[in-house]
Amino acid sequence: MGRVRVGPLAIGVLVAVVVGVGAGLYWFQPWKLWQDETVTEALPGVEEPSRAPETKPGTSSSPSAPPGPVTLASGELISHEHTTSGTVKLVRLADGSHVVRLESLDTSNGPDLRVWLTDAPVKQGRAGWHLFDDGKYASLGKLKGNKGSQNYALPEDVDPSRYSSVSIWCDRFDVSFGAAELIRG
Repeated sequence: MGRVRVGPLAIGVLVAVVVGVGAGLYWFQPWKLWQDETVTEALPGVEEPSRAPETKPGTSSSPSAPPGPVTLASGELISHEHTTSGTVKLVRLADGSHVVRLESLDTSNGPDLRVWLTDAPVKQGRAGWHLFDDGKYASLGKLKGNKGSQNYALPEDVDPSRYSSVSIWCDRFDVSFGAAELIRG
């Protein structure tokens, strides 16, 4: 029976291939393209409908509760690197804080996805893929799920009037999966 000799060059090439494949899998995380994560969050400060409080005859019901959430701006997501759809809303809550709300979000999953509030214009196609990190932006955190409705609180030091768009940003590859222009209403 013959013996096959494996030289140091062949072992070195094999090790390099294994390390390269492992690093590529870690970097690209291709399995995420087939993994969906759905998140369904209610808008903060909105209570479920219940029975109206009873008032005694002759008394007026004065509004003691603070006003509810107010939508300051909204827009529809357009696709960039990956097919993306849904609605984005900039909402002021009753306590004066702000959230960016993604409703009916549907995009691909990916490595290191973030929600960014930006001052960049939203452009169709490849022209819009890479421009959101060119100007001012505030990262609101990791994308909680690639499907569903979810909220992202604005830090207290972020002035929402200075931003005009929202991007689902892949921080690993510096590319927008999708974005929406915030139209003030």
